Amino acid sequence: MKLFFYIVYPIFFFAMGCGIYVAYTSADGLVDNNYYENSTHYFQTKESNIHKAPCTITAGQRTVTLNIEPKPVHAMKELTFSVTVTPCDKLPETMLLDLSMPGMQMGKNQVTLVKKSACLYEGKGVIVRCMSGQTLWQATILSRELNNSAFTFNVRE
Repeated sequence: MKLFFYIVYPIFFFAMGCGIYVAYTSADGLVDNNYYENSTHYFQTKESNIHKAPCTITAGQRTVTLNIEPKPVHAMKELTFSVTVTPCDKLPETMLLDLSMPGMQMGKNQVTLVKKSACLYEGKGVIVRCMSGQTLWQATILSRELNNSAFTFNVRE
């Protein structure tokens, strides 16, 4: 048994030390040093955008803009969801906006968006408050023509 401790343990620790040395000296910068801080900043940037101005993404050949009023966007208040699409040819008269929380089942929460003008859709709905205190939401426009465009944002309590 003593032979085991005198031979195997030193080999194990030597191999472990070599592995740590190689990992430390060959770090190539693939992982950001401030990974968690930068990801928090990313979502804060998204949050400030939806609370101050509409958010715009590109879906294929179309530009899709989501606006939520009133600002700032709060949970448990009636909100007006506006979606502007350009170019707006060959789009249906109504679309569904699915409100969900990434990684969490919150039940079905969909807003019917009705065409108000050539490129503008509007609908009213409520973003519910999550009992866990999470505030990250995703609004997905359920439309084949818009490639199910999704917007991620934070709400205020």
